[in-house]
This record gives sequence, structure tokens and C-alpha cells, in this order.
Amino acid sequence: RNHMPRLFEGSAPTGRLRADVAKAWGMPKLPGVAAGGGDNAASAVGIGAVRPGGAFVSLGTSGVLFVSNAKFSPNTEGAVHAFCHAVPDTWHQMGVILSATASLEWLASVLTTPAPELTGGLGDKLTAPSPVTFLPYLSGERTPHNDPGARGMFLGLAAETSRNDLVKAVIEGVAFAFRDCLEALKAAGTSVPVATAVGGGSRSKLWLETIATVLGLPIEVPQDGDFGGAFGAARLGRAAATGEDIKVIATKPPTAFTVEPNKALAGAYAESYARYAKIYPALKTLR
Repeated sequence: RNHMPRLFEGSAPTGRLRADVAKAWGMPKLPGVAAGGGDNAASAVGIGAVRPGGAFVSLGTSGVLFVSNAKFSPNTEGAVHAFCHAVPDTWHQMGVILSATASLEWLASVLTTPAPELTGGLGDKLTAPSPVTFLPYLSGERTPHNDPGARGMFLGLAAETSRNDLVKAVIEGVAFAFRDCLEALKAAGTSVPVATAVGGGSRSKLWLETIATVLGLPIEVPQDGDFGGAFGAARLGRAAATGEDIKVIATKPPTAFTVEPNKALAGAYAESYARYAKIYPALKTLR
């Protein structure tokens, strides 16, 4: 232990910027430095997920389903990340998928068509699941498989398969991967009542409705603004500088609208997810 650094809460002051660095950056005073947090924990501070049950779904190049907890709740078999939160007396869990919007960008590159054009062909209204199933394991997968050797695939291709079928399958496959994350969190005793959407992919209402329907959760979309990791880090720095309670500072942003699960299609998507969940175990035996 004598080789390890001291531990601090994320919102605690840890010292001040060195004089030479402050001078190089044109700072007349030596600003304080907070302990801070990891990128996702800081993002949680930015969007106000700092109390048990606070959650967000990040739809970026990779994907994260993050939830704050009152206690340490690991699920190592399901590759759930469980850590101290960046705020005091709080823990958090994450389900992480490695190819979220990266899956759509990959398909866009193969079809030499911009991703917005591909998704635009599907319209804005959620319809029945694609007849094709896609596994988004283009770079391996973390939750729940913890398998860097996992690989993606399309299942169910036929002569009549269209480009829209493939695009829809990719969007659904990412949503199903998030459902795997949710199931892994549930296995660790966690309940997620609602999640806030963050990340570039959250601009697609169709994708959000697909995720909401597959997860069976309402997805809140915040009003325009930067509520990511840098904003959360700034909040942690403010708490360190002023001594304010970080949980009072870390409020939720105003909600622009909420995407509800499509109850009429929930059963069909549950069947598609059940098929999706069987594919990886079957493929693993062929490697």
C-alpha cells in the first residue's frame, strides 16, 4: 500500500496547480485541483445521475448503460463494471458495448452511403423488427461476454433482403446489446426505472424508440447543451473549490422530451431479442 497514492473523493481538493504550469497557461493564481473521476462517472455528474437509480444510456462510438448505486454491486460473470462513483458514499455500475454507432458507421462504409442517409430510409416511426438479426461484435464485446474474440454477423439473409433490412438490423442489434447490459445489471440486483440519453446517436429518435422498446424503459432526452464528462468535471472542480455539496450542484438538465417504449411492438421485439441472445453461445462453439 505504501506504493499507492492517497485516495480522495472525486469532489475533494487534492492540491493546487504547479506554479510553472499555471504560468505557462497564463493563470495569475494557482487554481485548485479536484480528484475528479473517470469519463463515464464524470458524465454522470454532468447529467445529474448521482443518486441511486440515476442512469444514462450513452449511444456513441461505443455504448454505455450507467446506473448509480447505494452499494458495491458487482457481477463479474456478466462483465459488469462496478466502481466507486465520483461523488461520496455512492457506487456505480456500467454495462459496456464496444460497437454502438460504430456498427452503423461500418455498414455505411461498406455500402458507401452516409449513415444519416441510411437511417433516413427507415423513416421516424418504429415498425416491426427486421427479418435479419445483427450481432454488433465488430471489435469483440465486453458486457456480458467479456470476449475480445467475439465477432459480428448477420443472420437471416435472403434473396429478398433489402438495404433497409440491414440498416434496421444494425440499429436493433445495438439495442439488443444494451438489453444484454440491462439483464447483467439486473442480475446484480439493480433496477433501472428510467435513463437519460447522451451521445451522438441520441439524436436519432428512431434509435431511441428502438432502445426504449427493447429495454422496456422510458428514455429522457435533455434539452440542447453540453452535459458530458467535461461539464461533470467542472462541477467536481467547483465542489472542490467552494466546499459545496456535489449532489446539490449535480442537478439533472431540463428534459426536452421522453421516448416511451412502443407497447404495441414490445412483444415482437422481445421475440427478436430472445433469438439474438441464442446466437453468441452457438457461434462460440465454432471458433
